[in-house]
Amino acid sequence: MRIFAETRRDFLLMGVAAAAAAPMWLMPSRARAATPLMLPPLPYAENALDPVISANTVGFHYGKHHRAYFDNLNKLLANTPLAEQSLEQIVRATAGQSDKSAIFNNAAQAWNHTFYWNSLRASGGGKPGQELGERIDKDFGSFDAMRKELITAATTLFGSGWAWLVLADGKLKVVKTGNADNPMTQGMKPLLTIDVWEHAYYLDYQNRRADYVNAVLDKLVNWEFAASNLAA
Repeated sequence: MRIFAETRRDFLLMGVAAAAAAPMWLMPSRARAATPLMLPPLPYAENALDPVISANTVGFHYGKHHRAYFDNLNKLLANTPLAEQSLEQIVRATAGQSDKSAIFNNAAQAWNHTFYWNSLRASGGGKPGQELGERIDKDFGSFDAMRKELITAATTLFGSGWAWLVLADGKLKVVKTGNADNPMTQGMKPLLTIDVWEHAYYLDYQNRRADYVNAVLDKLVNWEFAASNLAA
């Protein structure tokens, strides 16, 4: 069966600062054989994000929620023309199609979650490297201004969804999307995301979403992954 990234090695190398090209799963893909899409491995151990995000949370979030999106999607794709498409192609093809909302929701959530895991790393946080840092200063005025916008987006989103750092019309912006929505369906390029569905933080933070968001930005956010996406 085909795995989500071209190889396990390609997936584990996502977010490396020295990467000169985008990770394989982020790039437009050729049509694939009509075999099930598979849940990719985490890019780190389940306990790697402790104590900011516990192994218990990662186990449920990745092993139950993320896996369910792939399982549900494969059932929905069976014996349809979309079964031959890549995950990104499925997301783009079904966005805004009311008769394909179930496929979109599961495909987008499968994509979003994989992107989220790569947006985090052990001993992350802090400030980005020079190139991304200079771009943030140019487009937001300062790193602190961008950070404030990202926190505001993540904490003011009503209900479930995502806060994103994106490239849109040649400029870095912060946007938020509800439920499974993804900014790439609106012509934007995702660079980084924070999951603010309750299953991302409730076991560790209960209703304290702001504490979770601040902790992620302070200690886990993977600026190298964002920089590699921008460079690609």
